[in-house]
Amino acid sequence: MTYNIALVKGDGIGPEIVDSAVQVLEKVGQRFNHVFYFTEYLAGGCAIDATGVPLPEETVKGCLASDSVLLGAVGGLKWDNLPGNTRPEKALLGLRSALGLYTNLRPAKLYPALRAECPLRPDIVARGFDLMMVRELTGGIYFGERGRREGKFGLEAYDTEAYSVVEIERIARVAFEAARKRRGRVTSIDKANVLETSRLWRETVRRVAEDYPDVALSDMLVDNAAMQLVRNPSQFDVVVTSNMFGDILSDEASQITGSIGLLPSASLGATRRGLFEPIHGSAPDIAGQDRANPIATILSAAMMLRYAFDLPREADAMEAAVDAALNDGLRTADIVGDSGIKPLGTCEMTDEIIRRL
Repeated sequence: MTYNIALVKGDGIGPEIVDSAVQVLEKVGQRFNHVFYFTEYLAGGCAIDATGVPLPEETVKGCLASDSVLLGAVGGLKWDNLPGNTRPEKALLGLRSALGLYTNLRPAKLYPALRAECPLRPDIVARGFDLMMVRELTGGIYFGERGRREGKFGLEAYDTEAYSVVEIERIARVAFEAARKRRGRVTSIDKANVLETSRLWRETVRRVAEDYPDVALSDMLVDNAAMQLVRNPSQFDVVVTSNMFGDILSDEASQITGSIGLLPSASLGATRRGLFEPIHGSAPDIAGQDRANPIATILSAAMMLRYAFDLPREADAMEAAVDAALNDGLRTADIVGDSGIKPLGTCEMTDEIIRRL
């Protein structure tokens, strides 16, 4: 099989970690008789420097013409003082919109080899956890009406949360379908005791659940969910929630794994083409120093194989190679902890993962 992949390397460590993922994909192609063609496009701060805008039209057209998109990271201190509409991060929202991506899948798994790095109590760590955050990506308060106006106390700002039944239904179905492939449980997170949007969310998710009698559904308020993620994360299988709640909770879930440098993500829509990226930032302070952890980007590429290309064996092989490297005691600087192990650089860790393929 032949696949065309758009590479949006971005800023900071983005080029290094994307290059690592490309090397692993090429090895997978050799092993399983696939050919991956890669085309690079600009987005983020590097695009601002080169073209004056964070998301050039050429990038949008190229990504739309590809089979899927692999992204590194965007942003950095260099561009922090730019107005909101011209910041590097605007490229991410623009790409998600242009590609019609409304679902973000973000797994959070505690690797047995890295239990010592988990910040939770030993008894919680011993139980382990493996959950999937399903976040609605194109609705809610991040995309609602906003502005500034004169209020009763003077100048005030406002942001509006709105969700339609259609938006809730489609993200709920993604969650239930994901649960069918995992342990058969969905936890829907809302704030139905206060917000009208959450009440519609809860009503709609419950109605969709009737089409999935084999999946158990429970509702949980977002403040309780934030507590339960650190109190008993093993209770969760698939977690589905709105854009803003998902943004916050998925970051919390990433931290309890022990390192944000290990976690991939997938943004999907109605078609198989998606946007796959690590959840960490561009880390400009270590860019170009061969110190970045490539694992999250490599695992993002594995998610691409699984969700965009329907290649589960190939994805399993990539994930198993990462597991094997970690189980063999190999570490990058961000996950070495107090083990006394000499950390590997980006290139060496990539080579070791490829060796285990």
